[in-house]
Amino acid sequence: MTQIEEYQHSSGGYNPFLIRDGWQVAQLNYDESSKIDNISRLDIHYKTDEAFVLLKGKAILIGATINDDAIEYDIKDMQANITYNIPALMWHSIVLSRDAFVLIVEKDNTHLGDYEFYNFSEAQTRDLHDRVKAIQKEKWNG
Repeated sequence: MTQIEEYQHSSGGYNPFLIRDGWQVAQLNYDESSKIDNISRLDIHYKTDEAFVLLKGKAILIGATINDDAIEYDIKDMQANITYNIPALMWHSIVLSRDAFVLIVEKDNTHLGDYEFYNFSEAQTRDLHDRVKAIQKEKWNG
């Protein structure tokens, strides 16, 4: 009798595939929305930290605090097999390479409503894109 469960997410985008009482595991794989040129907002969770682990490919994790539309960034070029935590109440986003797979652990059912979005102005969008592209140029293409 098999008791070990197996889960796999191989298509693009976000998929919470293991949801249990109090927690869930999801996987985020590259899709067009995770290209830096398509990121124009940040999101926040009020009830959960969100832990990220890069399984494959390359990823840039973006954390931010926002005060009166002034944004202060904490941007990390993720390394495989390191757990990165975005605390509850921190604005964030992630940029993925085409071959990227990221494992996410968070409070159960976060994807059903514990989120809000902050939409960038055009200037804020350009600023974030410039910052991330500089990291991609230095770390990803070098």
